[in-house]
Amino acid sequence: MMIRIPTPLRTYTNNQDEVSINGQTVGECLSELCTQYPDLPERIMDSHGQLRHFVNAYLNDTNIKSLQTMETPTTQSDILSIIPAVAGG
Repeated sequence: MMIRIPTPLRTYTNNQDEVSINGQTVGECLSELCTQYPDLPERIMDSHGQLRHFVNAYLNDTNIKSLQTMETPTTQSDILSIIPAVAGG
């Protein structure tokens, strides 16, 4: 699977905008991503191994919250996009 990394998080992935990951579920893929880039987890994951409330993840075009969240099955052809919320005023 390919995971798309948003611009604000690329400093934690050696400036990679996409990372190829193997895993059977969204959770496994995110866990592998965080293993490869150890400065990334605290920015996207909470202490329970779930996405932080201000981080969304889309599997292809569907928010994983509308699917099976971290247990959502994945295939090698899937694209997971990490999208942190943007605040401003």
